[in-house]
Amino acid sequence: MKKIMFAAVAAFVMTIQSGAQPLLTLQVDKAERTVSPTLYGLMTEEINYSYEGGLYSQLLRDIAMQEMTGGQQGRRQQGGGRQGGPAPKPRYWILNDSTAGTLRFNTTGGISFVQKRSLSIELTKPATLENPGFWGIAVRPSTTYYGEAYFKGNGRVTVGLRSVNGSTIYATQDLTLRSADWQSYSFNMQTAADEIVTKDAVFFIQFQDAGNYSLAYPTLFPKAKKAYTVKSDWYRTDIMDLLREMHPTFLRFPGGNYLEGNTFKERFDWKRTIGPLTTRPGHRSPWGYWSTDGMGLLEFLCWAEECGAEPILGVFAGYVLNGDYVEGDALEPFIKDALDEIEYTIGGPDTRWGARRVRDGHPEPFKLTYVEIGNEDFFDRSGSYSHRFMQFYDAIKAKYPQLQIISTQDERALRGNAENPAAVKVDVIDEHYYRNAEAMYRAAQQYDSYDRNGPKIFCGEWATREGSPTTNMNAALGDAAWMTCMERNSDILVAHCYAPLFVNVNQGGMQWESDLIGYDALTSFGSPSYHAQCMFAQNLGNKVVPMLADGVPTVAMGRGDPVPQLYYNTTIDSRTGQLYLKVVNIGATAQQVTVAVEGAKPKGKAEVITLKAARPEDTNSIDNPNNITPQKSTLKVSGNFRLPLAPYSITVVKM
Repeated sequence: MKKIMFAAVAAFVMTIQSGAQPLLTLQVDKAERTVSPTLYGLMTEEINYSYEGGLYSQLLRDIAMQEMTGGQQGRRQQGGGRQGGPAPKPRYWILNDSTAGTLRFNTTGGISFVQKRSLSIELTKPATLENPGFWGIAVRPSTTYYGEAYFKGNGRVTVGLRSVNGSTIYATQDLTLRSADWQSYSFNMQTAADEIVTKDAVFFIQFQDAGNYSLAYPTLFPKAKKAYTVKSDWYRTDIMDLLREMHPTFLRFPGGNYLEGNTFKERFDWKRTIGPLTTRPGHRSPWGYWSTDGMGLLEFLCWAEECGAEPILGVFAGYVLNGDYVEGDALEPFIKDALDEIEYTIGGPDTRWGARRVRDGHPEPFKLTYVEIGNEDFFDRSGSYSHRFMQFYDAIKAKYPQLQIISTQDERALRGNAENPAAVKVDVIDEHYYRNAEAMYRAAQQYDSYDRNGPKIFCGEWATREGSPTTNMNAALGDAAWMTCMERNSDILVAHCYAPLFVNVNQGGMQWESDLIGYDALTSFGSPSYHAQCMFAQNLGNKVVPMLADGVPTVAMGRGDPVPQLYYNTTIDSRTGQLYLKVVNIGATAQQVTVAVEGAKPKGKAEVITLKAARPEDTNSIDNPNNITPQKSTLKVSGNFRLPLAPYSITVVKM
């Protein structure tokens, strides 16, 4: 493959001199390299409000009573304030009449030793408490909203959904509070069949009597239109539908930086994320906001299952983002945690943690092939990762020899820091790449020259970072060029996944630009890069077809030499004979490419799927979600046929 690609590069130079029409030759009878069955997947972490205000369908903001404005904590969150300023106030729990009473957070005397915080409400007259959700709450017709809240106090209360200006009531339920101690109250509310669709709604609690009340851990979920296996209403169905279209074979979780946390206290401690919501203490995300851990270990596992994927399980490896780490004997408790986590995932009912998973609602073990030790430990300057990695590797392999272990440092770094380099064992190496489009074009032959006898590669995070909050067409072109490289080398590259996966597009919802899927409280959409991913993942064979190229033009770039205008790859399903040709035209000019098929005879008409834009900066948005989407057509094919390529386009030919 390396020689073929070098020959193609030579042809680029010839094209400038001769002006020849591009020719792509598909050597179908030489398809030998096997495409990894786990090539396309998903990567996730709590960033850009991915779960809170995203995939996790709980609608209320700050149910754990953690977010304040003013005071010391408010200054940390908002980056302002001064000593001696006003006392901190709840940020997302608001009285509609400030003269009616006062609100304050209590940090002791909560509903349990896990959920210690609550909201104290002291009213001198009737008043209404409001929660705006995550930049609004979605209201739809004929929809049931159910929830639960813990109250102290005596009085009449109405919970419900209403418009921001208070003029329209969408759904309500009356409650009667009758306890000076904590009492749980559940509620179900139904919207009318002719109700409007809006996101401009708030949740409210109307206290009809003056008095002193306390509120803790309120939740509100919409009833899902589709039934999922265990956590039936805990995923936003529109976002799940987008994920299914990507045909993922795996889900890498829980991160990303979310796995490590800024400190040991803020790591993803999986044992604190299972069981009832009120037993999950939650923790602060490294991206600056509170995570309730409503999306815990079981929810991640079920998410993968619902998408027809298997987990790639990241286990905490004793290193946190502030640079602190443990190794040696101090690492043993974390190794035990990892072994327990694997047992929860794949253990039978006769094991301790497998039995716990059964009690949590999932009797069958999940499928598990890969376990990743840590995340981005190339940032660990202490050199401790090689020792930590081998401790985990040996312990996991001793109990689960069938599992493949992924390292987040490359083989050279591991061996360079090891006391005995010969003892270092590596199954798979995780590589991360964030580039602009030009850098992606220049890297589009990177894996062609990798050692076929070395460790396998997992490209666990990658993206072309152009466009905000989601990517534009130029990023999609860079992504597609990079994916041709990964497909062509999928005998050594076993899996890859784009990151970040999600972004809440409201102001304040984004911490990282250029994301794959965008949403607000009501709707969601795929970026051009998302559609490119779907086109590639939905059209994939099991063998790589070698290709020769001649006459491929070049285009000038901002730095260095020109780059090829076309990027390409072909796979074939050896069982059905279905051939998948993918060609990316990054240039502003259309191209008419001749395709020659050797070793096979294409029949009849091929299906052609094209993603294109008038300008590379064109994109999709929450207001124009379908500006750039794949279009289908047909094309008559034979042993030699002409394939027209639009400017700024990604084309898939199924024949």
